[in-house]
Amino acid sequence: METNRHTCSLGGGVIGASWTSLFLAGAKSVAVFDPAPQIERQVRDYIATAWPSLEELGLVVDGADPDAVTFHADSRAAVDGAGFIQESVPERLEVKHELYRDIEDALEPQAIVASSASGLTLTEMQGGWRSPGRFVLGHPFNPPHLIPLVEVLGNDHTDDGVVAAARAFYESVGKVTIEVRKEVPGHVANRLQAALWREAISLAVDGVASVEDVDTAVWAGPGLRWAVMGPTMLFHLGAGEGGLTSFTERYTDSFNRWFDDLGELHLDPEVAAQLVAGIAEATGEQTTAELSAQRDALLAAILQATAGKR
Repeated sequence: METNRHTCSLGGGVIGASWTSLFLAGAKSVAVFDPAPQIERQVRDYIATAWPSLEELGLVVDGADPDAVTFHADSRAAVDGAGFIQESVPERLEVKHELYRDIEDALEPQAIVASSASGLTLTEMQGGWRSPGRFVLGHPFNPPHLIPLVEVLGNDHTDDGVVAAARAFYESVGKVTIEVRKEVPGHVANRLQAALWREAISLAVDGVASVEDVDTAVWAGPGLRWAVMGPTMLFHLGAGEGGLTSFTERYTDSFNRWFDDLGELHLDPEVAAQLVAGIAEATGEQTTAELSAQRDALLAAILQATAGKR
């Protein structure tokens, strides 16, 4: 696939600004669409904050220019000439449909539009297009300029080769892609997150451990292993030479017992209040900005430590 040099970010919020930073680091020019009055200052501030981490990770390539960004209140002007468009506007179907209707006639014939949506399905979003053949899901993990994963999904209405082309574009700017082969709510990684969080909430609500200690159990325990390999591969290694066959022979009864005992709950105001109280106790006087900076520094350190070792 020929590298798209000019790109577009539809939406300049946290996700859109992060994508913009990554595309700029990959020596792309970026047109940002967002009608919010302070969006240029906010996005430029985000780029300035993200740039050092991108440099540390080797994601800033020759020719990259953090100022190769323009800002537009008109979505049609923003997509003009762009070969790849990342859409990250608010996750409301009517907002996305209106935007798609606005830009469809202004797109380059070979342009790809990818949505960052996490809660909406591709089929739902395709309803905003007359011809959705070059529209795919391109769901990142926050923050996109640091977390490598992008989940890419097409379906029967997607033109041949578009999913592969989208994956190639993302990989050209340092991302790791997977193809979602069947449409399900939440895609792949969010469902994995949801399963873990449901049990984390259950443990806290049932008084097994505090919110903070449950979080600690993740990052100081299996989270370290999950940063290098997935759970099935890790269990394959967990039984030595016998591999996954031996592991399942040894631990089937234990896992089935645990599966049967896992918590079943839904978020409601009472549960949410318990979680908020637990986070307040864990964070103390630290602001979300301070915690986000700590998160990003740790992510960058992990990525640096594992770079080139897969």
